[in-house]
Amino acid sequence: MSADPAGRRLRPLLPYLLIAPALLALLLVLGYPLVDMVTLAFQDMTRKELFSGTAPPWAGLGQFRTILGDGFFWTVAARTALFTVVCVSLTMVLGLLTALLMRRVSPWVRAVLAGILVAVWAMPVMVAAAIFRWLFDADYGVVNWLLSTLPGLDLARHNWFTDPLQGFAVITAVVVWGALPFAAISLHAALAQIPPELEEAALIDGARPSQVFRYVTFPAIKPLFVMVTTLMSIWDFGVFNQIWLMRGGQPEREYYLLGVYSFIESFAVNRYSAGAAIALVTVVLLLIGAVLYLRQMLRLGEVE
Repeated sequence: MSADPAGRRLRPLLPYLLIAPALLALLLVLGYPLVDMVTLAFQDMTRKELFSGTAPPWAGLGQFRTILGDGFFWTVAARTALFTVVCVSLTMVLGLLTALLMRRVSPWVRAVLAGILVAVWAMPVMVAAAIFRWLFDADYGVVNWLLSTLPGLDLARHNWFTDPLQGFAVITAVVVWGALPFAAISLHAALAQIPPELEEAALIDGARPSQVFRYVTFPAIKPLFVMVTTLMSIWDFGVFNQIWLMRGGQPEREYYLLGVYSFIESFAVNRYSAGAAIALVTVVLLLIGAVLYLRQMLRLGEVE
């Protein structure tokens, strides 16, 4: 007996029906705030309209002309891009090394490492920021005390955040600390799917361990590596909590990233529309960077 024609026609729609509830939930949760932010970016919202409830006047592209013509905006944008590159690079390198280590140790050591990574991953950002603030505290910081024990170094009462370069080094450590478990566990899962016979055959043929990793191991995990790198780029480009918490809710202008800059403009300076415009430009820049990066990686994959 032939299959039901109606069921056969509906079968291609099944995947879309399965993801429809998740898409509907995303639209309900994120749709209105996104539309409201885009609308606000083209208006001129002040405290007068906010408290009176009246509709703010339309500004058109005025907010975007203002922020794009401001040199400080581009300084913050360049700082955000550099911060993202550093954080993502450190996270992926350390995550890959940790995943390779987990692959080579005994099962019980691997289980302990996995438990530690999961515990770090589950740690709230507020707790991690408090721990790092204590570690690098100018008066009671453990890092200052340890480094002062080295010959020729005296870091007593050294404030790491006086110099923005040193301060961002501490903030980078907080970001990488929180992101490392996801990268390491994901890459370890990809490494576990590689048949051992492939690497053993390459070693038997005379390949060095570095060559085995370059031509056998890494190409096998490259799709997941690209995906995790893209996710890390999105997360690190929008970093806000770590900077806000590490600076006690009062970050200096030297510590502004685009997320912090948008928040300050909206809720500290009360330029709500300017803050929305900065957030919208941030989203557009992030989308452009992600698309270009993925296209480049896909082209490299096709060449290989």
